[in-house]
Amino acid sequence: MNTGSGPGIGAVNPSEAWELLTNDTGAMLVDVRTQAEWAFVGVPDLSALGRSLICVEWARYPGMSANQAFCEQVIEALGGDVPDTLLFMCRSGVRSLHAAEAIVAHLSAAGKQVTCLNVAEGFEGDLDPQHHRGASNGWKSRGLAWCQS
Repeated sequence: MNTGSGPGIGAVNPSEAWELLTNDTGAMLVDVRTQAEWAFVGVPDLSALGRSLICVEWARYPGMSANQAFCEQVIEALGGDVPDTLLFMCRSGVRSLHAAEAIVAHLSAAGKQVTCLNVAEGFEGDLDPQHHRGASNGWKSRGLAWCQS
């Protein structure tokens, strides 16, 4: 795990994220991909941990327009009870970093400190030499639990 790009934001790889979710029962994973990605690519399966996944789009498919209500929707999905640690995941770790930064800023403005961790490789990982995802790194490539929704 490293300190990431700013205060309260760190980075973990998917295996470290799974370990953290296993050992810290208060930590929550927020998948910020689109509904299309959840439906067609799959989602992390946290059922073995007795946990639920929070799914809130950072941007909306197909135009990828910003979700202006993202922070409020995350807080609502958490039932208003924000844990000390939130993990954010997208396809490859870019959108989730922006989502983590937004949540840190939103909660800081409200006087709440939270540790946000970006799952740096994301669900599908980086492109391989053949320009495909899912083979070189990422949640799926590391053999972590996932399911097709």
